[in-house]
Amino acid sequence: MRYDVVVIGASAGGLTAAISARRFYPGRSVLVIKREETGMIPCGIPYVFGTLERVEDDVLPVERFLEPLGVETLTDEVTEINPNAKILRTASGLEISWEKLVLATGSKPVKPSFPGVELDGVYTVPKDYRYLKEFRERVNEADKVVIVGGGFIALEVGDEIRKLGKDVTIVVRSRLLRSSFDPEFSEMVEEKLREKGIEVVYGRVERILGDEKVGGVKLVDGRELPADLAVFSIGYQPNVELAVKAGLKVTRYGIWTDEYMRTSHPDIFAVGDCVEHRDFFTGRPHPLMLASTATFEARIAGANLFKLQIVRENRRTIGAYSTHVAGLTLAAAGLTEEAARKEGFEVIVGYGKGPDRHPAKFEDTSTVTVKLIFSRDRGAILGAQIAGGKSIGEMINILALAIQKRLTASELYTLQIATHPLLTASPVGYQILQAAEDALAKLRA
Repeated sequence: MRYDVVVIGASAGGLTAAISARRFYPGRSVLVIKREETGMIPCGIPYVFGTLERVEDDVLPVERFLEPLGVETLTDEVTEINPNAKILRTASGLEISWEKLVLATGSKPVKPSFPGVELDGVYTVPKDYRYLKEFRERVNEADKVVIVGGGFIALEVGDEIRKLGKDVTIVVRSRLLRSSFDPEFSEMVEEKLREKGIEVVYGRVERILGDEKVGGVKLVDGRELPADLAVFSIGYQPNVELAVKAGLKVTRYGIWTDEYMRTSHPDIFAVGDCVEHRDFFTGRPHPLMLASTATFEARIAGANLFKLQIVRENRRTIGAYSTHVAGLTLAAAGLTEEAARKEGFEVIVGYGKGPDRHPAKFEDTSTVTVKLIFSRDRGAILGAQIAGGKSIGEMINILALAIQKRLTASELYTLQIATHPLLTASPVGYQILQAAEDALAKLRA
């Protein structure tokens, strides 16, 4: 079997890479190899425990996207890549040759190493359909669930399980969402979680309690938290085994790529969670595992497979996030104030706050808080954080673009916007403009 392009992996990155490859090079044959017959929509996984009725409701319809484009799919596991011969082999014994290869092998949850992790009732949160089916059934049977971790997935899963009426405790070593938000936003989400009946406990896990089944979680300080299930969401690690075996350059953060998403082999590209990402401001490698980042990289890879196109290059990642937890929507892009100061930037911070409808009497009105971080030297935006209702899901995308284009407080202050009573904040009090104005006043002081 021979194909012009073979993509290994069919989650957000692999799917997008295949679509882009087909659209930019319509005469080329494209094959996507997926290890599981049934894949999951990554960002929707937490919602299979509460909002969605079934795990099947979050299935990623790979063939629906690819078949109309003439992209072929194969369910199999790639076991070996030979970069020199441009051949790969699969678990079923197939040998497939390729001209260009895209690795979109994703990531897997970090497994806890505490005593007791082998007990029945210890779970992580992988992108695995069968595993999640069993996990959900066990959640339905449980009364008390302890979740270890303070990131997006830990909070989202905890919030969803609480909707089922379960007793939920979240154990976190430091503050919630620390890598993406400054302390005042962490406090907002903690307050909302507590209002919903979720207990937030600060501490470090020593061991999982129980004989054959989970009975609780013991912390280093001696506290014991009763539990029927212990869920660990303590990070993900890139799937780089194939790349390592193939002799590609791999770092502790993932597969090395250049600005066109090429690996150390010029005809092998890599995208998504399996890749080393570099910070937009510092250029240093950092862990960043987002479906939105994977698709951004996949579009670059797909466009550049056979012809380098300078306008489609990866100029490093800013990290743009959003989540909805306990009725509160949070979003962020770029550096936090804490991270910016740690990097040595001298910063000015601007705030804007107000309702996202005008007048604020409409039923779906929420209070939106915007925090913008600017460099003091030229007023360029470094980061943004927003809390409020669902309207901020698109507001953060405006600010992500502003960061990529290095807009200044003055340019944001004079941003021309569209407003409508039912859809946005008042033009007089649009929160992004408020925050830019606040920062400008401080810059001129």
